Amino acid sequence: MDLNLTEAAETFIRRMLRFSGGAGGFRLVVTSGGCSGLSATFDVEAAPQAGDVVAERGDYRLFLPQASAELLAGITIDFRDSMASTGFVFIDPNPSSCKCSGDSAPAKAPLVQLGEF
Repeated sequence: MDLNLTEAAETFIRRMLRFSGGAGGFRLVVTSGGCSGLSATFDVEAAPQAGDVVAERGDYRLFLPQASAELLAGITIDFRDSMASTGFVFIDPNPSSCKCSGDSAPAKAPLVQLGEF
């Protein structure tokens, strides 16, 4: 799977897993917000759901629905925690590619919106 995570994102995922007892994996569900970006929800789960892509990341596992794995291909996932916002940030190295359908204009910025926290 062509998916990169920054140290900040991995630290957040490990912390969530540790606070939840460390068993299972981190489930990340990403949906397209059209060309305005991606949004995400996440949870710690004991096992992947049917059809999930499981990415082994050394000391933890990511559970991604197939559609989320496809949206995240080539994306770098970062985690930012500031006074203004907290959550995942999806960095697309090719910001001109639109991850939506229809006649929307391509995304202009390499940072895609924060995930829900």
